[in-house]
Amino acid sequence: MNSRPDSATSAAGRALSRAVLRQGGARCAALCAVSTAATATGLLLPALLGHTLDLLLAHAPAARWIGGCAGLVLLLALLDGCASVVTGTCDARATAWLRRRLTGHVLALGPRATARFGAGDLVARLVGNAAQAGTAPGALAALLAAFAGPVGGVVALALIDPCLAAVFLAGAPVLALLLRAFARDTTACVADYQRVQGRIAGALAEAVGGFRTIRAAGAEERETARILAPLPELSHAGHRMWRVQGRAAAQAVTVAPLLNLGVLAVAGLLLARHRVSVGEMLAASRYAVLATGVGALVGQLAALGRARAATGRLAEVLAEPAPAHGTGQLPPGNGRLELRAVTACRGGRTVLDGVELTVPGGTTLAVVGRSGAGKSLLAQVAGRLADPDAGEVLLDGVRLRDLTHAELRRTVAYAFERPVLPGTTIEDTIAFGRPGTTPAAVRAAARRAHADDFVRRLPAGYATRTADAPRSGGEAQRLGLARAFAHGGRLLILDDALSSLDTVTEHRITETLLAADPDRTRLLIAHRATTAARADRVAWLDAGRVRAVGTHRELWREPEYRAVFGGDGTRDAEAGGGQEQTDVCDGRRRTPDGDRNEQPRGDMYRTGSGS
Repeated sequence: MNSRPDSATSAAGRALSRAVLRQGGARCAALCAVSTAATATGLLLPALLGHTLDLLLAHAPAARWIGGCAGLVLLLALLDGCASVVTGTCDARATAWLRRRLTGHVLALGPRATARFGAGDLVARLVGNAAQAGTAPGALAALLAAFAGPVGGVVALALIDPCLAAVFLAGAPVLALLLRAFARDTTACVADYQRVQGRIAGALAEAVGGFRTIRAAGAEERETARILAPLPELSHAGHRMWRVQGRAAAQAVTVAPLLNLGVLAVAGLLLARHRVSVGEMLAASRYAVLATGVGALVGQLAALGRARAATGRLAEVLAEPAPAHGTGQLPPGNGRLELRAVTACRGGRTVLDGVELTVPGGTTLAVVGRSGAGKSLLAQVAGRLADPDAGEVLLDGVRLRDLTHAELRRTVAYAFERPVLPGTTIEDTIAFGRPGTTPAAVRAAARRAHADDFVRRLPAGYATRTADAPRSGGEAQRLGLARAFAHGGRLLILDDALSSLDTVTEHRITETLLAADPDRTRLLIAHRATTAARADRVAWLDAGRVRAVGTHRELWREPEYRAVFGGDGTRDAEAGGGQEQTDVCDGRRRTPDGDRNEQPRGDMYRTGSGS
């Protein structure tokens, strides 16, 4: 069962690695050139030093050669500095590109991303793993330059005397095998380490999201222990990583001196036979060290292993297929919505099971059901925030999957129970997703959502920074509703977007919402009987299936339908929407804006005309 995802992830990892290297492009090539030039300078320096030593021993003029040696040392320092600057730039650009790509893909996946990986783990991948994966171009360029050192060292030994190169090459295969094993083991260890880091980050994100519940329950210590429970596993993975690196370094360091001693021994014999000079023997000793450049190779291989493991974790996210969009446009219409045999599964469970539902254009349908009946998933599927596993969703006769992304998002507007409010100012927040929305349209939408009054009381009104604007849960919901109203479109989906409002404010907004609008269809996920009573029709969802569709008054005759609302079966709901009704205020004190807080002051009733 896991072979397909593994193969898909591996293919995605290889493709991502190639894409990162392509993004490095000119900078990676420049880094490789600078690093290679530094390596070439380092290879030239021993020969120059050896020749200078021979001149000094022969009492020949050597001032120019000494100056040349000093110049090479300065050039080597300059090239190393340039390589450091280019490496930092290359890594930063590759990391930025990876983060943009991963962020865009996560947003395209929508709720599937957090359901599959968890918010904390996604943040860990986006922040930590992307930074490590971004070092791949620089590590690869440095590795190529690091390999140039041993290759150049062997060539230089051969130029001094072929016997020296032959001695080194006799033991080189053992060194190559050790380095290969190190690279393989390092990637596996680092992948385990990063995986455990992601689990800790996911647990921490969950705890931060529910910190009020944790504090109220006095469970701080227990949650701390839960978050840090994987620490022993993390420690084991870290120690294993260091053991692998230490073992490889120890083995390589054991082989490298033997090769150096072999080269020096042969060079001594050649010196005794007058086949090489003292200066050439000095150069040969330096070239033997360069040829066995284990330290540089081990370091670069370790960096490349970490980058490869991090790239694999990013590829796991990118391997999740994002929804594909078509090229179609909607014909003229008023938002007729059809769900045909829609089935959707989550977590191995069928949440929606063959749902058949039609919402005539320009009408309002309330979807009700017990917790877990699939209401929120139906809302996601209806506007293509999620795709069903089977079946089709059509809007004015066109499948949603056939629409372009721009057409789909322009047509469908959403408001949620806990709206996220991006944007710099309140005005930006309401206009979010609809560039070009005029200030007049923003204020009109706020008035429809009954948000205009409290926005005007903010220090800078609509220009107040959203992050600095104090607001209750109901005020946040009204800003979310205002954003949906400003969005326009022919289909408006409200996923329990009135739940934090008091009864009076909900009644006023519902009247505005349900006012005759033949060009817009409204789909409401309702948890209150009063909301269902005001809709044109109600779809009763039970265990993932549509049990019945009718008016609230018709369905209210069923005891099981009434049980869906529990204690919310108010007189208004019982009347099914009608003439004179009694609205039950929930017995909680209201803020001046009509939002609830948690201070009861007894039962309060108000009699008035219903919708």
